[in-house]
Amino acid sequence: MIDIFFIRHGATEGNLRRRYIGRTDEPLCEAGIAQVKALQKRRLSVDRLFVSPMLRTRQTADILFPKMHYTVVDGLAETDFGRFEGKSADELSGDPAYQAWVDAMCLTPIPEGESVTDFKTRCCEAFTETIKNVQDGSRVGFVVHGGVIMAIMEAYARPKKDFYAYHIGNGECLQGVYDGETIQIK
Repeated sequence: MIDIFFIRHGATEGNLRRRYIGRTDEPLCEAGIAQVKALQKRRLSVDRLFVSPMLRTRQTADILFPKMHYTVVDGLAETDFGRFEGKSADELSGDPAYQAWVDAMCLTPIPEGESVTDFKTRCCEAFTETIKNVQDGSRVGFVVHGGVIMAIMEAYARPKKDFYAYHIGNGECLQGVYDGETIQIK
């Protein structure tokens, strides 16, 4: 059994403005830093730490686990939102491609971006590759993005729930136990 902590990075200005922020490498904003410092009060402790390559996740890891070495896992980056990147739903409201994507429950490929299926597959493959090298009995932290957490939990958590059921806010943590096949939420 492996104890797992899935930590969503603190907020960025784009998050606060409800923009699609995937490949945009924004830093944490003041509110995001405050969120992470509030989470820091839980005194989370891990043996291994894995982090998305984005600045906002690395900053979150540095605040929560100062001086701890972590491994950057490229496959744990957020969705590539393509043409929608950096824009809010309001700004995209007149875009027919955006409306078609929303009407399809956001399941079709994003123009010039990544499909949900490809994103979920990438995240789950990165998780599987990363976790297979972790010793049984370890406590592991993943400092990643909301979509990454939802993709991994949808695939591995039991009882099985919808992707959106695993949404957590910026600077929040979801804890579980991985038995080699499934994750039980604590």
